[in-house]
Amino acid sequence: MSEIKACLFDLDGVLVDTAKYHYIAWRELAEQLGFVFTEKDNERLKGVSRTASLNILLEIGGLTLDETRKAELAEQKNNRYVEYIAKMDSSEILPGALDFLKECRAQGIKTALGSASKNAMLILNNTGLTPYFDAIIDGTHTSAAKPDPEVFLLGARATYTEPGQCVVFEDAEAGITAAIRAGMRSVGIGSPETLGAANLVVPSLAHISVAALRESFAGV
Repeated sequence: MSEIKACLFDLDGVLVDTAKYHYIAWRELAEQLGFVFTEKDNERLKGVSRTASLNILLEIGGLTLDETRKAELAEQKNNRYVEYIAKMDSSEILPGALDFLKECRAQGIKTALGSASKNAMLILNNTGLTPYFDAIIDGTHTSAAKPDPEVFLLGARATYTEPGQCVVFEDAEAGITAAIRAGMRSVGIGSPETLGAANLVVPSLAHISVAALRESFAGV
């Protein structure tokens, strides 16, 4: 396959640990609605949009609500989440993330964000990561959520690369599926049990380098 010319990164769970704030905000909403939302339940929300996440939450709680009420609850959850992430700083960048972004750019590899989050810019600005991206594709630019490949295809276009020249870094099964559908290679960040469809799985970006990436994908 083609040489690596762009690396596309999910945000939550790959570059920063905002997943915990999503979980806390969803758990608080579930408690308000009268049921328990567990960390295991939260795994189903990884990599999916806010609206889809709310639908899963309501399914877990056995609730059926009209669209107006669902929109209100989604907004309430987001406002609570924003309260949490507004306090973030560079200390919440995950191990190895900043070093790997710097290495990619030093090696002439384009970098792009590919996230479903509509709050991505707030997070990137608060953590100081914004300058390390050539392109930022977030939930304000997309109409379809992962596992649809739209976000990554837009990232390839924004970095002037072909899908086969891109590598996606994801911590969610839906994100790996999106990468595969986009015709891109993928690195799973997390557990091989969950992310086994990825070409390569590592515990974090601290466990990968550009040289190791190129070696792993030689001939892939």
